[in-house]
Amino acid sequence: MKTFDVIIIGAGPAGLTAALYAARGGLKTAVIENSAVGGQASAASAIENYPGIISISGFDLAYAMLEQCKQVGVTFYFDGIASMQLEGEEKSLCLVGNESLAAKFVIIATGASPRKLDVSGEERFVGKGVSYCATCDGALYRGKTVAVIGGGNTAAEEALYLANLAKKVYLIHRRDSLRADKILAEKLAVSEVEIIWNSVVTNLKGESKLQQIELENVKTHTLNALCVDGAFIAIGRQPNSYGFDVKLDGGGYIVTDEHMHTSSDGVLAVGDVRSKSLRQVITACADGAVAADTAIKNLL
Repeated sequence: MKTFDVIIIGAGPAGLTAALYAARGGLKTAVIENSAVGGQASAASAIENYPGIISISGFDLAYAMLEQCKQVGVTFYFDGIASMQLEGEEKSLCLVGNESLAAKFVIIATGASPRKLDVSGEERFVGKGVSYCATCDGALYRGKTVAVIGGGNTAAEEALYLANLAKKVYLIHRRDSLRADKILAEKLAVSEVEIIWNSVVTNLKGESKLQQIELENVKTHTLNALCVDGAFIAIGRQPNSYGFDVKLDGGGYIVTDEHMHTSSDGVLAVGDVRSKSLRQVITACADGAVAADTAIKNLL
């Protein structure tokens, strides 16, 4: 069994920042990642709201963070977790490849996944017209035509945000009334956002990028096509918190204090998987730095 001071589960911006700060702080640090480095951020074609960087692709930012971590001695395991024991003073994790790891602190940085429409063309056009975050990608559609898909608070907020940037904004909702809070619905009513009621997306089409959304009216079953430059899917997120025996909020996000402590001693949580009001690369990085500082102060 290989022993570390801290093991970080997830190599998105939060996990990578935690690893960087922990290693620089003198902790023997490992990161476990079972998918691509960078998490959701790696799919962003351009990140333009990260302080000090005018524009960078999510992929390039993630791999710059990865290289920083490697330079300070962070050990990476690109593998899944077969089992874990996070109780007691020493935590242990067994990887799918049979590697066994142990540490006094574990930082959960597994992120959250956007709920998908699961329609034809969605995966193909991610980063090429399909986005799950208006704050991240909205500026790329300044003066263009976009659609937001959803009817809750997130969809309403995204549509209102995009209305200040795009030439035309459609809000596509499968029902005849919004699930969003009254105050947001009222703002939409006096905005220039055009709501398309009782409609679901059946297909996303285009050549090298998204050009058209195919819709079906759920009452009449008539089909229509909407020409757009971008589609923002806002039907909710699913935190990747399954399998961790820690306190969750009503949405399944991990509850922490300001030092990133969870309800389980020696287990911290950072980034999009934890309960908080804003999920951005910058806030994920801040969480990671705080968690690393917490571990350092407890271990050194």
